[in-house]
Amino acid sequence: MTLFWLLFILFVLLGDFLLETVASRLNLKALEFNVPELFQDEIDKKSYAKSQAYTRASTRFSLWQQTISLCIIIAFLLGGGFPLLDAFARSFAQGPVLTGLIFIGSLLLLIGLLNLPFSLYSTFVLEKRFGFNKTTVSTFIFDQLKIIFLSILLGSPILCLILWFFETTGSMAWIYCWLGVTFFGIIIQFLAPVLIMPLFNRFMPISDETLKDSIMTYCKQESFQLLGLYTMDGSKRTTKLNAFFTGLGRFKKIVFYDTLLLKLSHDEIVAVLAHEMGHYKHLHLYKQLILGMIQSALLFYLLSLTLGNLPLAQAFGLNQPSIYTSLVIFTFLYTPINLILSCLTNSLSRHFEFQADSYAVNSTPSGEALIQALKKLSKENLSNLTPHPFYVFLHYSHPPTTKRISKLLQKTNHNHEIV
Repeated sequence: MTLFWLLFILFVLLGDFLLETVASRLNLKALEFNVPELFQDEIDKKSYAKSQAYTRASTRFSLWQQTISLCIIIAFLLGGGFPLLDAFARSFAQGPVLTGLIFIGSLLLLIGLLNLPFSLYSTFVLEKRFGFNKTTVSTFIFDQLKIIFLSILLGSPILCLILWFFETTGSMAWIYCWLGVTFFGIIIQFLAPVLIMPLFNRFMPISDETLKDSIMTYCKQESFQLLGLYTMDGSKRTTKLNAFFTGLGRFKKIVFYDTLLLKLSHDEIVAVLAHEMGHYKHLHLYKQLILGMIQSALLFYLLSLTLGNLPLAQAFGLNQPSIYTSLVIFTFLYTPINLILSCLTNSLSRHFEFQADSYAVNSTPSGEALIQALKKLSKENLSNLTPHPFYVFLHYSHPPTTKRISKLLQKTNHNHEIV
């Protein structure tokens, strides 16, 4: 049985790698030489060639990263890395909860060190080569330190709680864990815009009075009490454009990257706001929150079924099954389930994006402003305009821009015909 589990884990690792490789290769082959007709008024051949070069470079980098990471994981698995790490954690003799914290914390530290060279290359070589990177070395270092600090401050208590529940509450542990993590997640939704996000970026009220008037007029039209309209210093790290809606209740914020405010017209910015308003009006954030709760319930239930499985632990070289090692082992078993669920949630997310686009068209004078905004976003972010459908199915939480614009044109033309 131990051999079966070992072969199954290796099959999962290799299968996931091969799937990603095939999807990436298909995505590269789908790149087209000519600028798609819908974008010819905004994107010239030089800009289009640059976006394709960026897609090729980022895809090849991702494949190299996945290849090296896979080799290291398999070497760690077959080379006895897990029992060595377990022996190290147990050497402190601090009880199952603190031992688990040491084991998982050490493993996360090793993963962080493994990813650090890739993060450095992506930030300071790849992104810089294509004109995106604005991150300084000091900003990068402080970002990493803040992430470590938040992981310890927020992650350690919730991990200790999970370990304690599974150690002491028997068959009902997965329910208690689910309730605890759900409560914690909701609290974070409220606190993130106020306490966490300002650690990484500066948020300032929009100073352009004309733009503010346009936005406030739109919000009044939509009966939306706007408690937070901010610009974020996204240019501190990148030249890419973005906007997002964050927070719940009175902590909600609509945030525009400062880079976006520089590149889009006022009408286009209001159109982007209208899209975000569509997410709010359609309750997408709450629907995704409920979906996340269902997923976490499934995760904890399946985890409870794998606890104490000796042959499974032995496949990782562990002769002493424990709650904390079972948590780590389960991440390998959950990979194919997570793949299926992520494809489903991404499909739902793409549907939500179409809904938000449709709302923007219906609540603004026309869809032209949003169409132009999407074209500019694609140009400035060097987006892949012709992604392969299989790659979209696996990874895209947003529909390809070409499909979004095609639907917007249909919607806009339909509205004009009605008028």
